[in-house]
Amino acid sequence: MQDTFDITTIIFLALAVFVIWRLRSVLGQKTGAERSPFKPIDRSRTEPPAGRSDGDNVVRLPGAERAQAADRGQAAVATEARDWRGIAEPGSDVARGLEAIVQVEPSFDPRAFIEGAKGAYETIVIAFAKGDRKTLRSLLSREVGEGFERAIGEREKARQTVETTFVSLDKAEIVAVDVRNRVAQITVRFLSNLITATRNQEGAVVDGSAETVVEVPDVWTFARTLGSRDPNWQLVATEAGS
Repeated sequence: MQDTFDITTIIFLALAVFVIWRLRSVLGQKTGAERSPFKPIDRSRTEPPAGRSDGDNVVRLPGAERAQAADRGQAAVATEARDWRGIAEPGSDVARGLEAIVQVEPSFDPRAFIEGAKGAYETIVIAFAKGDRKTLRSLLSREVGEGFERAIGEREKARQTVETTFVSLDKAEIVAVDVRNRVAQITVRFLSNLITATRNQEGAVVDGSAETVVEVPDVWTFARTLGSRDPNWQLVATEAGS
């Protein structure tokens, strides 16, 4: 009886050992596909995965290259310095104001604006001297137009005339830019040389000189609603310069 037990026990032990050995040989074998729970991404590959460059330890998500390229392009546009040479100092209030205008109207050219302002300045000065209300009406805001109208009316009442000759327009520079509620205001400082004389009804000079060239500084502000169909700027404020 004792021998039978011993033989049976030995047989079962042998079977158990065999089964354990077989299980270990199967379950304990590594196929090379396992990943350590502490290393979700295997960085030991000799070839970089797609979307990764040599020496780069970051694996980019799909589409990241396109997104980064777009970001770089936008950054390049944002940081591109506009050529405001001769117009405004980089980073100045004037430069920021001009940028604000260009954001609404990309076709805006400050150099062309200055040339237009110079032409408007000369036209308005000559029209005022002649009492040309029609020309002034198209270039002035209502408030400024009313002021010019009063001055012309008082001059006519006194039977006086003004003679103005442009000798030169030496300077026209933008000194301020303001954009609010899509209304842009640009202030320009002019420095001109004029010959101007006011005569009474007998022809005698009562103000100025008919021969002397005078340097005249003026600061004028022009305004326009950005995005409107009307491309014209109107004079909205005037003051004597220094």
